[in-house]
Amino acid sequence: MKIAIASDHGGFALKRELIPWLREKGCEVTDCGTDSEQSCDYIDFAEKGCAEYLSGRADFVILCCGTGVGISIAANKIKGIRCGLCPSVEIARLVKQHNNANAISLGGRTTSPELAKEIIEAYMDAEFMGGRHQARVDKITALENKQR
Repeated sequence: MKIAIASDHGGFALKRELIPWLREKGCEVTDCGTDSEQSCDYIDFAEKGCAEYLSGRADFVILCCGTGVGISIAANKIKGIRCGLCPSVEIARLVKQHNNANAISLGGRTTSPELAKEIIEAYMDAEFMGGRHQARVDKITALENKQR
């Protein structure tokens, strides 16, 4: 599995914990920055991580900022991205099953590395359910196209 991961300064420590763990699980990981805890804008890194997915170089994206909120908002402004903020294992499973999210966000200041790993595993193990959920995903795409 190919994963793009990106963070701002608030998510940097969590990202740094997740990359070796993902690689140990056999994932190919592209680190899209940032490279330190120096203050930076999550918008720039949401764009870099999501570009990897949109180019086909990643199967999905993990985004981290202080709370996971700002970076998910930024990601959801990018055409073709459906990012779900995942504060729990259950939500991670549901964002894949119901929303077919292609990006997840985590809070570096609100999510422990242990919980983040459980969240990522739940997302990776889940499968999109299609059916009535596909119709809703199609409506999201139609709305996105209408607004731009």
